Amino acid sequence: MGIPYSYSIRNLLTRKLTTVLTAFGMALVVFVFAATSMLVEGLQKTLVETGSPDNVVVIRKAANSEVQSGVERLQASIIESQPEVAIGEMGQTLLAKELVVLINIPKRRSNKPANVVIRGIAPTSLLLRPQVRLIEGRMPRAGSAEVIAGASIAKRFQGGGLGETLRFGMRNWTVVGIFEAGNTGFSSEIWGDVDQLMQAFRRPVYSSVIFKLRHSNEFEGFKTRIESDPRLTLEAKRETQYYLDQSEAMSRFLSILGMTLTIIFSLGAVIGAMITMYAAVANRVTEIGTLRALGFQKTSILAAFVLESLSLGFIGGCMGLFFASFMQLITISTMNWQTFSELAFSFALTFKIALESLAFALLMGFFGGVLPAFRASRMNIIEALRSS
Repeated sequence: MGIPYSYSIRNLLTRKLTTVLTAFGMALVVFVFAATSMLVEGLQKTLVETGSPDNVVVIRKAANSEVQSGVERLQASIIESQPEVAIGEMGQTLLAKELVVLINIPKRRSNKPANVVIRGIAPTSLLLRPQVRLIEGRMPRAGSAEVIAGASIAKRFQGGGLGETLRFGMRNWTVVGIFEAGNTGFSSEIWGDVDQLMQAFRRPVYSSVIFKLRHSNEFEGFKTRIESDPRLTLEAKRETQYYLDQSEAMSRFLSILGMTLTIIFSLGAVIGAMITMYAAVANRVTEIGTLRALGFQKTSILAAFVLESLSLGFIGGCMGLFFASFMQLITISTMNWQTFSELAFSFALTFKIALESLAFALLMGFFGGVLPAFRASRMNIIEALRSS
């Protein structure tokens, strides 16, 4: 004979204060667990969405990023002549030779300097990145000291707004446009004419060559041929993979930090749940004896207390997820450890993270209740009734 589920739920309702306090402790742990996962997801989403699966990034071998890379003009011309490069509707080659450098700009609120990516672009750069669109002003004129800034840069950095002036490369640069790049890393960049920027920074080589594949399945053949060409010291990556690699170091650090904090906090939450359940067993000795005398089996008593503890975990999990969901409204900025530049991104809650958080909460509830449940199920019927 099994004990109805309502029995376990009713016992939680009769101990409102201890139920709320225990569930709140678990909610705190789930909040940390979910927030950390959302942070990693947001970082990876921002960087991965920056790239397109049909675009290829060609950089120098052993370079971890475009900032560290150098592609000579002759090498760039060889890449441009490859048959895998797509041709646009107007007959132009969908390829851009770009320069990427870092500059130091003070922030608007704190006046503290931070690294910002300056990207020298070609006329075809926007064609390769349809997620980028101009929302204010105009595009910079070729051969001029004009730039456009990402929306995140315009909002957070001095001199990044429309009509303002930035000083770098021993020249003054006027911001003539603001562009929106959605939830991508491009929003944290400043773009200008590649030839003008190469002159300003005295850079004789490009940082990378970006192009769109004519057919997506041609990538492996192109990669093998380019990387085995003795004239080139280059490697090719799909743009999505390139930006995923950019998030690897930071994602690993955040995951390790989050798991460390979660384990520490979860031990406290499990102990709290265990104390609550032991107290529940101690307060219901006579009740347990009565249930056994009525014919309920040990397994039914065990299941009842485990279910009660799982319910505590579920309540705590839902509370933690509820509060963690509001983190999606927050945008944070941090340094990209691969490029050492400032990167703005938001927390991202996914269905997978929600399921993992609830599963983790139930796991805490199970471990917090299984030992008290065993104690309750093993009670002697006569001794339990005598305690009344």
